[in-house]
Amino acid sequence: MAVSCVALVLGSGADAASGQGEAPAASAITVPSGQPVTLSEVLLDTAPGALWARFRFVAPQIAEQTTQEASATDIDFLCAKLAVPYLTHHALAPERVVISLADRDLPFGSTAPEATQFFETYRVDDGVCVWEGF
Repeated sequence: MAVSCVALVLGSGADAASGQGEAPAASAITVPSGQPVTLSEVLLDTAPGALWARFRFVAPQIAEQTTQEASATDIDFLCAKLAVPYLTHHALAPERVVISLADRDLPFGSTAPEATQFFETYRVDDGVCVWEGF
């Protein structure tokens, strides 16, 4: 699998959405549900035959607080408010954007049956995340 990690530097406020500024990796991101969410990593993956940008987040409370449907609003928000500005800032045009929430930090591609994970896939059209169901 051809995966390369892209360093993502987050700040607070407007800088966080633009991918500019510096803050500790564990800085919480405010999402609509109010659950604590932190960015784990951003991966650029060409294994599917085209560039996919994978934004991986840790949301420790998803197993207790929410269902996949309830998390959809948070995932949509993360795509629009964090992924799109990041892609724009770094002049990236992936074919797909994957936003994932997991209740723990897991290595990419690993299996953990005890973990709760939610994924959504999008294409970005004119700066807007368009949901692409699996």
